Amino acid sequence: PIQVIVTAIAAAGAREDSTRIGSGGVVRRQAVDVSPLRRVNQAIYLICKGARESAFRSLKSISETLADEFINAAKGSQGNSY
Repeated sequence: PIQVIVTAIAAAGAREDSTRIGSGGVVRRQAVDVSPLRRVNQAIYLICKGARESAFRSLKSISETLADEFINAAKGSQGNSY
């Protein structure tokens, strides 16, 4: 059970992000790598947000939707996980 949570958090974080770089009024997006701590924090945030949104006005409880989010994120199914 714990390994599912660890796998879900490792798989759910973004590896790459973009930042704004600009000078003189011209702004463009630049791809940057994401630090490991930010990946973990972002993964936990996204899993919890997905569980909250799917439990809202639903018959499922928050614990059931959180378990579903962990399982779907660990499987790597992009359609079912937030």
